[in-house]
Amino acid sequence: MTALPRIAYTIGDPSGIGPELATRVLSDPGNLAKAVVHLLASRAEVEHWSAELGVTVPVGDEPGPGHVVLVHTPHADEEVPRGTMSVAGGTRVLTDLLHALGMYKSGTVDAILFESLNKTALHLAGMHEQDELRWFAKELEYDGFTSELNFVPGLTTSRVTSHIGIKEVAENINARATRDAITLLNEAIKRNGVAEPRLAVCALNPHAGENGQFGCEEIDHIAPGIELAQKSGVSVEGPFPSDTIFIKARNGIYDGVVTMYHDQGQIAMKLMGFDQGVTVQGGLPVPICTPAHGTAYEIVGKGVAKVGPSQRAFNIACNLGLSSQGH
Repeated sequence: MTALPRIAYTIGDPSGIGPELATRVLSDPGNLAKAVVHLLASRAEVEHWSAELGVTVPVGDEPGPGHVVLVHTPHADEEVPRGTMSVAGGTRVLTDLLHALGMYKSGTVDAILFESLNKTALHLAGMHEQDELRWFAKELEYDGFTSELNFVPGLTTSRVTSHIGIKEVAENINARATRDAITLLNEAIKRNGVAEPRLAVCALNPHAGENGQFGCEEIDHIAPGIELAQKSGVSVEGPFPSDTIFIKARNGIYDGVVTMYHDQGQIAMKLMGFDQGVTVQGGLPVPICTPAHGTAYEIVGKGVAKVGPSQRAFNIACNLGLSSQGH
């Protein structure tokens, strides 16, 4: 019998909808049957969230299926303003994530799942990196290629560049980075259950540069990167104009698309599946998953937050956690 994946689950920003969503996911017996879950929260917090939602989250003393094990976090039970960005919220997020990373390093868990966070709160709480992916890489002392991977049902994307200004995008595209984004995407899709992924790569310029009339990045960097990936055995095609490739991907021709910058892929992905979107911190030695939406401060406590993205993030964390066992 395959061992169950061991998941470190954090509530994200306690001022947002994260506690509600984590509670809903963990009140489902089906979820607790397919993973060993370590929840970074106190018993009083779990009881409060469960009572508010009218559900039950089973809690046990030893790791195992059918219940969660609570992990002490220094900022549990602290009063945090609900429905608004706060330094306290950002501090709880960073502290919990540091503890979760420590659990991975010690071999206690196979994957990490965190609920939504607020980047401004993180920066106010002391995060100096441009985003959480770079922060994770620093804390893990990892200097390899990383990229956020975005999942909606049937399609996954990676990026050659991410959280940088548009004017900086072209100068950060090269053959090696393109190849690395392709390779990372290919491996992630395989680990999530697709044996032979079919990938496409976006162009940077309109009409894929029109043979150099609108830019030469496709000729000089993107196509050579695709060729490098093909030589290593990846099934990948392109570069294709980004205004049409997602139509083919939506129709099932491709399992994954490599984009050149953040919004080139995110706009398409959120139109196709905002209520099912999941982000994976790709390239790191530990699988780290989160729902793709934000903290949704405006609906905290109203009971209307949709659990779909958190449920899919949990499922993906389980799949990736299984494949990372024995790290």
